[in-house]
Order: sequence, then structure tokens, then C-alpha cells
Amino acid sequence: MSVITLDHVTKKYGESVVVNDITDEFGDGEFITLLGPSGCGKTTMLRMIAGFEKPTSGEIRIDGRVVSSADTFVPPEKRELGMVFQSYAVWPHLNVFGNVAYPLKIRKMPKAEIKEKVEKVLESVHLSQYAGRMPSELSGGQQQRVALARALVAEPKVLLLDEPLSNLDAKLRERMRFEIKEIQERLGINVIYVTHDQGEAMTMSDRVFVINSGVLQQVGSPVEIYRSPKNQFVADFVGKVNFLKGVSGNGSIKLEGIDGTLRYDGDVTGAVDVAVRPENIRIGGEEAHLRGKLVSEYFTGDTNDCRVKAGNTELRVIAGADTYRKFSPDDTIGLHITDFMVFPASDSDFGKILT
Repeated sequence: MSVITLDHVTKKYGESVVVNDITDEFGDGEFITLLGPSGCGKTTMLRMIAGFEKPTSGEIRIDGRVVSSADTFVPPEKRELGMVFQSYAVWPHLNVFGNVAYPLKIRKMPKAEIKEKVEKVLESVHLSQYAGRMPSELSGGQQQRVALARALVAEPKVLLLDEPLSNLDAKLRERMRFEIKEIQERLGINVIYVTHDQGEAMTMSDRVFVINSGVLQQVGSPVEIYRSPKNQFVADFVGKVNFLKGVSGNGSIKLEGIDGTLRYDGDVTGAVDVAVRPENIRIGGEEAHLRGKLVSEYFTGDTNDCRVKAGNTELRVIAGADTYRKFSPDDTIGLHITDFMVFPASDSDFGKILT
């Protein structure tokens, strides 16, 4: 296990700031996810930790040892880190055992020790029975586990994962999330994981670092990030959300463009943006805050994913599956908002409905 410290780390390409003055510490045994849209700087941050990029300014330390600074740069092979890339990068001419054993062979380890370590790590990723197979005989998920085993076999201090599941189909990607998390917990290894997929971040992480345009927007547990986002960007990026304009004061928020009022005793007053998760809007009931016309509904098996027109705003509502076809298109229905978040009004065009 290991502690990684970032101290005012900045990365620029010319005048373009890709990572802007990030300071934090990744503790022993933590599963950290760097989450953000494409081009936000998360992969650059990972590559600086790995040693493939050098910070423009700032310092990176591993267990208190400086590996990147103005005066020091330790190359990747001497940082004792393991890395798994987006592409599997398994060698097609080597079988599973040979792929996993390669990092140990180039260190000239004794054959008996290599065999012991490879067999142990193959067992940990559930590939023992495939040791003699060639990559062409493996599924995508199995190839990704080979890449994972190859990164783990040298017993790195930290495992770095750069969007490792993005090439897998949806069902396999979901299963691999839990497998990676299970391996991390069993081995007690630190993981820094890069993704733009909020589902991966929510299910696997101890802490999530939400990044946008190189700027760290929020750090917290998945529950904190989802339920208490610090700004509209985080609320928008992590989960589904409707944004409504309104005016706050005297214990309530008057919604604009909708005939509705919400009780609110918070500190944000004046023009506000109200963020409402689709699952926090309940259809029907005498206590309805709003009324609107059903535009469409989509049965997903466990939910009813609806669009409802309230005033001049279309809302996304994720209701229980038992509500499907309970109403017809253009029926007027009541909407009860069970929870919402309030932010000072922003000039950004978040749209009326965000998915």
C-alpha cells in the first residue's frame, strides 16, 4: 500500500492549462476515481502520477518520496506502479501465462518464483484455467483481466487504470466493475481509476474527484457527490437532473415558467437554479407541487421513464414500473417533488432537461 500526494500540481501545453493547481492526498488502500468529461484533464493527471508526463509546476510524492518536481523526475519504471490502459495491450504471440509473466521475466526473476507469482495472480483474477490459452481464444473481459493480472503480478504500490472497461459491452462492463472492486479489496491495493462513466465512479469508489476543464470541482464519497453536489456542473455530470429557474425568498421558491412553488428554508435567496433528480419526482397524489401533461413514457423493466410538460418546461420523471400506462399521453397528472437542490442562478444554459 502507498500514499500519493499531489502538491499544487499544474500541467500546461503552451498557454492551455490542462490540470490546474490540484492539491490532495490519496491514502492507503483507497479506491480513487478521477471523473469528468473527455478532455477535462483526468488522464493527464493519471499520466503525471505514472511518470509518462511531467508537471509544469508542483510536486508529486509517493510515500513521501518526491517523484516529480522542478528538480526531480523519477521515470515510470522506478515508481513501483502498475498501469492498465484503455486498450488491452496483450501480446498476441504469448499465451495468458506468458503475458502475465513478462514483467517478471524482464526483471530476470528465477523461473520458480515467476511461476508461483503468476499462478497466484491468475487465481486472483479467476483465470487459472486459461493459463495456456492464446489471447485470440479469450473474450474481451478475459483479455482485460489478463492486462489486470500483468499489472498486479509485480506487486505495485498503486494500480492505475485508464478507462479500462470502455471497450467492453454494457453487461460485461457492469460485471467487471464489481470484479475489479473485489480484487482491490481482497489485495488491499491502492487504485486510481480514470473514467467518464458515472456508473463506474458510483459503484467502485471510496472517493470521487470530479474534474472539469482541468479544475477540481468536488471531492467526496459517491453519496456526497450525488446528493450534495457543490455546483450545477457536478449535479449535471453525476446523475440525471432537471434544472428549473426560480426566485427564492420568504421560505419558498417560486418557479419560473411553471405554476408551482416549493417550500425552502435554505440560505440561497434571489434568482436560483433548482436541480431535481428525475427519481425525486413522484407521479400523482394530493400533495402535488406541479401539474403537467404526460408527453411520453418508456418502460425499462424496473422503471417508467417519463417526459411531462409542465408550463413551458419539459421534465424527466423516473417513476415506478407500476405506473406504466396508468395514464395516457396528454393526460394531466400531478407531480410531487420529494427532494431538490438549490444553487445561485447561473448564466450557463443547462437546458430544461438533462440526461
